[in-house]
Amino acid sequence: MTTEPVKNETDEAELAKAKAALAKAEASESRYRQLSGPWRMVLILLTSLALLLALNQMLNLHLTGSAILANSYLYALCALLSGAVFLLMPATRNSPRDRVPWYDALMFVVLFSVFMFFSLHGQRIAEQGWEYNPPAHVVWIAAVGWVLLLEALRRAGGTAVFVVVTLFSIYPIVAGVMPGPISGFPQDIPTTTAYHFASSEGVVGIPTQAFGELVIGFVMFGAALQFTGAARFFNNIAFALFGGVRGGPAKVSIFASGLMGSVSGSVVSNVLTTGVVTIPAMKRTGFKPAFAGGVEACASTGGVLMPPVMGATAFVMASFLGMPYAAIVVAAVIPSLLYYFGLFVQIDGYAARHGLRGLPREDLPSIRETFAEGWHYILVFVVLIYMLLVLQREAMAPFYATALLLVINQFTKRDRLDLKRLGNLLVGIGSALVELSALLAGVGLIIGALSVTGLAGTLANDLVFLAGNNVYVLLVMGALTSFIFGMGMTITACYIFLAIVLAPSLISAGFNPLAVHLFMMYWGMVSFITPPVALGAFVAAGIAGAAPMKVGFASVKLGATMYIVPFLFVLNPALIFNGSTSDIAWAIITAFIGVYLAGCALEGYLGGVGDFRRSPIGWLARLVLAVGGIMLAMPGGGEHIQYSHIQLTAGGLALTAIAVLMVRATRRAEPAVTT
Repeated sequence: MTTEPVKNETDEAELAKAKAALAKAEASESRYRQLSGPWRMVLILLTSLALLLALNQMLNLHLTGSAILANSYLYALCALLSGAVFLLMPATRNSPRDRVPWYDALMFVVLFSVFMFFSLHGQRIAEQGWEYNPPAHVVWIAAVGWVLLLEALRRAGGTAVFVVVTLFSIYPIVAGVMPGPISGFPQDIPTTTAYHFASSEGVVGIPTQAFGELVIGFVMFGAALQFTGAARFFNNIAFALFGGVRGGPAKVSIFASGLMGSVSGSVVSNVLTTGVVTIPAMKRTGFKPAFAGGVEACASTGGVLMPPVMGATAFVMASFLGMPYAAIVVAAVIPSLLYYFGLFVQIDGYAARHGLRGLPREDLPSIRETFAEGWHYILVFVVLIYMLLVLQREAMAPFYATALLLVINQFTKRDRLDLKRLGNLLVGIGSALVELSALLAGVGLIIGALSVTGLAGTLANDLVFLAGNNVYVLLVMGALTSFIFGMGMTITACYIFLAIVLAPSLISAGFNPLAVHLFMMYWGMVSFITPPVALGAFVAAGIAGAAPMKVGFASVKLGATMYIVPFLFVLNPALIFNGSTSDIAWAIITAFIGVYLAGCALEGYLGGVGDFRRSPIGWLARLVLAVGGIMLAMPGGGEHIQYSHIQLTAGGLALTAIAVLMVRATRRAEPAVTT
C-alpha cells in the first residue's frame, strides 16, 4: 500500500486546488530570488564556509592555524551571511527576481567587506576600546555598515522592523532631549556609530551571539529534515495514527504541524508544508473551509511553542536568561501541551456536533510501511533530545543529529541526496541562515542604543511606575505590547525586542524571569492567528479557499488557550515546574481539566451532555462553564494570586456543576436538534 494519505479520485481535485493556491501564494509572496548559475554557487559557498566556521569555533579545530577570538568569529559569520541578503532578497516587489542587479551585488560586496574589516581587527577592538575611542576611518566604515545593515534588515524583516530599529539606532544622538521616562545619556554621532559595530552590546551582541553559538546548527537541522522528506513522514504517521478517528484530519493537523513547526520555527512555511495535505483532507470529511484553515493556522503557530526545538527563539532565550536550553524545554512542556489540548478539545467537539467521521481506513497510509520508510527520523530525534537534555551539548547536538540524518538518508532510495539535491539543501540552509543573520544583527542595534545611553537600566522602573505598581495592569500592558510588536516582526525579533525593553520591568515587579520570557514569546505569537494581521491564518485561507477574515476569526476561537495560558504560568509558575511537588501536580491536573471545560464551553459541546448552544440558557451555561474552567485552570497560591488551589478548584467545580444542571434542564425541556 502506498504511504500517501490522500490518494483517491475524489480528493485529487481538492489537493490540486490546494497545490495551485500554494504555487500562487509562493509566487506572489516569496521574498526570495531564484538564484542560478554563479550566484547560486556563491550562496552555496557562503553557506558551506559559514557552517565550517561555526564547527571550527565550537570544536576548536584551529583550521585557520590558531584560535579565533569570539568577536572576530561573529563578525566573520555576519560577513558570510548578512550581506548575502542583497543577493537573495529583492529590494521591492518589482525588482528583478531572475537575476542579481549590479547595485545589489555592490551592496553585498561592501557589507561583506565592512564585517570582514572588523573581523580582522577583532583583537585591536578589544585592546584599544574602539567602541568609545575609534579611529576616524573606523567611524566611516561603521557608518557605511550601519546604513547597509538597516537596508538588509528591511529586506529580511520587513518595513515595520526597519522603522523600529532605525528609530532606536539613532536614539543615542537625541537621548538628551527626550522626555523624562525615555531620556538617557546623549552620545555624538561618531561614538554612536562606532559603538553599534565595535561594541559587544551592538551588532554582535546577544542576538548574534546566540545565532553563532546555538541557532545556526538548528536552522541547518530544520532545513535538512525538510529536504530529506521529514514533512511527508510526519504527515503520513499522523494520518496513520489519527486519520480514521472522529474529526481525524483536523487532529492529524495538530500532530504533523506541531512536529514540523518545532523544527522549522516558521509559522508560514509550516502552514504551506503541512496544510497542503491536511486542509483538503479536512474539507473532504465535512469541515467547513474557514474552520479547516483555522485549525491548520493554530496548529502551525503552536509548533514554535512546542519542545524540543521551538524554532530559534528558545535558544536566544537561553542566552538572555543565562540558563541551559534544557531548562527552557522543560518549562515549555506543560504550557504547549495545554495549548494543543485546548485545540484538540474544540476540534473534537466540532466534529461531534456535526457528525464528522474520519477518513476511510483504505485511504490511510499503513503505519507499518510509514515507519519502515521514515524510522530514521525518529532515531535522529532521539539522538537530538538525548544530547540536548542528557548530555546538555546544545551547540553540537544539531550538527551530530544532522550528520546522522544525512548518513542514514543515503541508504534510502526515495530521498537519497545526489549533487543536485545536496545543492538544493545548501541553498535552503543558506536562505534561512542569511535571513536570520541579517535580522539578528540588525536587532542588535537596539541593544547598542539602550546600552550606550543607559536607558536599559532605567526603562524597567519607568514602566512599573506608569503601571501604578499594579502587576495586573503591567501584565496586560506587556501582553498588548507583545501582540502589537508581533504583528510587524518575526517571533525571534519580537522576542528580542521585548526581552530588552519589557522583561526587566516585569521581573522587577516580582514575576519569575523564565515565566516572563515565555509569556512574551506566547503573546508575540498571538498575532499570527489574530486579525488584523493573522499571517498564519491568511496563508491557510489561500489553501482552504476561504475568506481570510473568516479564517482569522476561526483561528481566534480555536487558539483561545494561547491567550489564557501565559497568564496562568506567569501568575504562578507551578505550570513551568517552579514550586513544590504537590503544587506542581495540583496545578497541572486542574489546568488540564480547566482547559477541557473551557474548550467545551467555546465549542458548545460537552462530552456526556452533548450540544448546548441552541437556547439562551445554553449560551449562559457556556459562559458559566468557561468561567468555571478558567478558575480550575488558574494555579492558586502564588505570590500574585490571593486564592488557594483548594478555593479556586472548589469554585470551578461548583460553577461546572451549575452549568451542567442548566444544560440538562434545557435538554429535558426541548428535543435535540442536529446542527
